[in-house]
Amino acid sequence: QVQLVESGGALVQAGGSLRLSCAASGNIFRLNAMGWYRQAPGKQRELVAFVTPGGGTNYADSVKGRFIISRDNAKNTVYLQMNSLKPEDTAVYYCNKLQTITTIDYWGKGTLVTVSS
Repeated sequence: QVQLVESGGALVQAGGSLRLSCAASGNIFRLNAMGWYRQAPGKQRELVAFVTPGGGTNYADSVKGRFIISRDNAKNTVYLQMNSLKPEDTAVYYCNKLQTITTIDYWGKGTLVTVSS
């Protein structure tokens, strides 16, 4: 059974920081690269960052240098440290395995990040 539970979202002022967490079931986490995705109001869901099982990372240009993704394989948890937040980072953030978004058939509830100017 797939389980994805995101947490850590909040209302924060521009320039602030947040740390998101995602607890994933072992069958989706263990052998997969894991990604953080986000969906802003009126926009399509997009991939923000991903981390491979070995710890390799990659970031969207819009967050490069500000966000850091990491994973704890012992806890089946993936994190997203978000620094220097901007109003355009406002979105619901989701985690999931790294896969073409249109082919993913299960999503958690996500966690809302709101950045005020």
